Amino acid sequence: MSQVRLLVGTRKGAFILTSDGKRNNWQVSGPHFAGWEIYHLKGSPADPSRLYASQSTSWFGQLIQRSNDGGKTWEAVGNKFAYDGVPGTHQWYDGTPHPWEFKRVWHLEPSLTDPDTVYAGIEDAALFQSTDGGHNWQELSGLRGHGTGPNWQPGAGGMCLHTIILDPANPNRIFIAISAAGAFRTDDAGKTWRPINQGLYSKYIPNPTAEVGHCVHHVAMHPQRPGVLFMQKHWDVMRSDNAGDSWQEVSGNLPTDFGFVIDVHAHEPETVYVVPIKSDSEHFPPDGKLRVFRSRTGGNEWEPLTNGLPQENCYVNVLRDAMSVDSLDQCGIYFGTTGGQVYASADAGDSWSPIVRDLPAVLSVEVQTLR
Repeated sequence: MSQVRLLVGTRKGAFILTSDGKRNNWQVSGPHFAGWEIYHLKGSPADPSRLYASQSTSWFGQLIQRSNDGGKTWEAVGNKFAYDGVPGTHQWYDGTPHPWEFKRVWHLEPSLTDPDTVYAGIEDAALFQSTDGGHNWQELSGLRGHGTGPNWQPGAGGMCLHTIILDPANPNRIFIAISAAGAFRTDDAGKTWRPINQGLYSKYIPNPTAEVGHCVHHVAMHPQRPGVLFMQKHWDVMRSDNAGDSWQEVSGNLPTDFGFVIDVHAHEPETVYVVPIKSDSEHFPPDGKLRVFRSRTGGNEWEPLTNGLPQENCYVNVLRDAMSVDSLDQCGIYFGTTGGQVYASADAGDSWSPIVRDLPAVLSVEVQTLR
């Protein structure tokens, strides 16, 4: 029988939740790395037993952890992040120059074909690659060196590279997103990059339609349709049908178009999920009602999914990496909250139930479908 493994990163450690294909009963393992912030952990599509985790604290810095047995045991594989020597500085809030910094790893994206190859998105925004299972890392420096880097600005959460999407149909194509710079694409395996923000509108920046400077919160793609992208921006849900060359708004009837997460149904490329959050400062569900919204038409027309979710006095947030979908025939949807709840739906969002309620604040949720 199929098995589902949820990889949950929190502000006080990592948790691994497992269930069979029915997804009714869950076993909880953790906390792993208790007391450490685990911004992200993710498994290799090429070897489901190979997991990577980003472990950090303000006291001891950043470590990459690796497991070869599905999270039963872990080993620290170092923090040897080598910059390619792209000099420099970026402009800070007050317009003064600051050097690039290395603060933490926000997102880990293992290769689709090689368990030893993994990408890391960091703060300050840069993209690194390891080809030896996380021991050594080299910056793909074309991203920050292509020209617009000095104009990037940090979002409220920092200037973080938080989204990495590998195109399954084209191994040379990678999409990334940075808060608050925008989305970028490479078509030559990271040597050169270009901004893909045409059609984005951000009214709080000096030029609302600028080439860079947009606060993109997350981007999602269905692997069978890599030319179609969905974006949750700092205000606006967006869609691109040409690999990011242009975007159009699909917020439609959402109660608010602000949020962090966005994801796509495993078998229905036009079925999209978001969690609307109130304003860009309050960061909780409108009216205290936790609702996932689903569009079965690729945007514009949205329906609230509330069965099993709290509909009063709920003031949690759902962060950008805290939603994931499994690939079972009856697609499962999962998300975690800053209140420490992890919710699961085994019927594509029609009904929800909490797997756990009292974890530390959830930073990321990734799912592995083990057949």
